[in-house]
Amino acid sequence: MAEAMISVEVVYAAVDRQALLSVDVPVGSTVREALAASGIGAAFPELDLQQCPVGIFGKRESDPQTRVLENGDRIEIYRQLLADPKETRRLRAAKAAQAKKDQRAI
Repeated sequence: MAEAMISVEVVYAAVDRQALLSVDVPVGSTVREALAASGIGAAFPELDLQQCPVGIFGKRESDPQTRVLENGDRIEIYRQLLADPKETRRLRAAKAAQAKKDQRAI
């Protein structure tokens, strides 16, 4: 008798390219097992699939080593942000305030 399988997606977006892979894994597979089975590590060798932060449908997964997948899950691999969004907004607001102040001085 054949082993029961489920279908999941693995997605990753690098700065310059992105990938969405469908993979069939045995029922009871964990997030990390599905990542290994997907082959995404070959397409993105910079990824450390045993340590990279991941989530399922936008919700960060705290223990991907033991989290068992369900049919249709989408595993998202996260990367570090290039800039802190709060700091970026603060700098943009300061720049706009300075421009407004300079405009009044004219």
